[in-house]
Amino acid sequence: MRLNPLSALLAGLLFSAAAQAAPVAFVNGLALPGGLADLSGDTGLNSRLGYFSDLYYDPNRNQWWGLSDRGPGGGILNYETRVQRFTLDVDMNTGAISNFQVAQTIKFSNAGNALNGLLPSPTNQLGNAFDPEGFVINPRNGNMLVSDEYGPSLYEFDRNGNQVRAYTTPSNIVPRSAGNVPNYADNTGNSLGKRSNRGFEGLAVSPDGRYTFAMLQSAMLDEGGSSGVYNRIVKFDNDTGSAVAQYAYRMEGSSQGRGISSLVAINDHEFMVLERNNRGLGVDSDLASPSKKVYIIDLAGASDVSAIDLDAAGAVFTPASKSAAPFLDLAANSLAALGGLAPEKWEGLAIGPRLDDGAYLLLAGTDNDYSVTQNGTGTQFDIYFNPATGQRMQCDLGTTINCFAVASNGSVTTTPVSDPTGYSLIPGVLYAYKVSAADLAGYTAPVPEAETWAMLLAGLGLVGWAARRRKQ
Repeated sequence: MRLNPLSALLAGLLFSAAAQAAPVAFVNGLALPGGLADLSGDTGLNSRLGYFSDLYYDPNRNQWWGLSDRGPGGGILNYETRVQRFTLDVDMNTGAISNFQVAQTIKFSNAGNALNGLLPSPTNQLGNAFDPEGFVINPRNGNMLVSDEYGPSLYEFDRNGNQVRAYTTPSNIVPRSAGNVPNYADNTGNSLGKRSNRGFEGLAVSPDGRYTFAMLQSAMLDEGGSSGVYNRIVKFDNDTGSAVAQYAYRMEGSSQGRGISSLVAINDHEFMVLERNNRGLGVDSDLASPSKKVYIIDLAGASDVSAIDLDAAGAVFTPASKSAAPFLDLAANSLAALGGLAPEKWEGLAIGPRLDDGAYLLLAGTDNDYSVTQNGTGTQFDIYFNPATGQRMQCDLGTTINCFAVASNGSVTTTPVSDPTGYSLIPGVLYAYKVSAADLAGYTAPVPEAETWAMLLAGLGLVGWAARRRKQ
């Protein structure tokens, strides 16, 4: 394929300053108990928090949100999907975080039916089958926008978790066979569209609430599959629920499990992208060579690739501009509670409140997979970790009996662990970073709903009426 050379040059010049910017400062981190329960009232595995498939900070309400995904079991357990609103103490001088507390658990539903985490199947159709991975609040109306990996899909929910509408997924992204027969369950028979479990992972909303941007986790089946270097960002119009453009994002060099985990809006054209591999501390991951990096990208000047095959011979397009160096390396820091290791699944990233000195809090969070894994027959196991030794063990669910060591490459050994002292479920993790206003130059916070309405009324010539209403 051929890229526009002038665009590539401009991209390098555009981000030369970003590459030389002062490093984002790590402030502190929290290791949250793997068995911490949400406020659903459920029992057993279904009450575990599951932590952060995405994070979002709503500055209009000073509220933090943490999205749980399809639940423990990798799509084989009937888990009612949900999002958590939580509180967090923030030192407005230093940016240090403390005192994480779940304030509200909201389950997603459609017409009174809970959206479950089970894999799509003939008896569990897409729309009921739901794997939420990206979360934002629409600043226009306060509703929740949630992206789903199974479709990939984008849905809008009210503040109680009731589905308001489903957006229209572009046909070229739908997973399907050469005969255009959709199959959402797995890759069997598919050769086109998104790969299984690689749907919309990142989600961002423009500050004015006009557009939502949903990003595939990695390349589509027909654009290189597991070896593809480009994945897609889809721009949706929130007024119509339809896609209006698609953009190409080039991932960094070859790395195991390469893909993106989060997309955060800086303004209406610049974003942070969290790109990572599948290595680091997780339930069954390889502990070696973790790569967890955040880049700054710009869609200004990028081609609309809605009708372009990204790996076709002779294809000409301009991908999103991308900072030459990472804006942030999440694997550069660790905690004693993690045994000095980097977590595997950094999936949440959010720009938080502005601090007293004008800098911003940047919060990153992990998905700990509920500290549960399963074998090929679907039997569930708990995974425990000992930070003093850096070792993991797999035990019968809900117990610390019948435990076996997990090797550093993630495989379960035949070595029994008779003494569980020092082991606990793998924690969820939050890291706090301090980012200077200069490093976030151009950041635009979501427009408050009152201002959005004022702009709409002004456009209708009713601004005087609105002002009188505010005085009443």
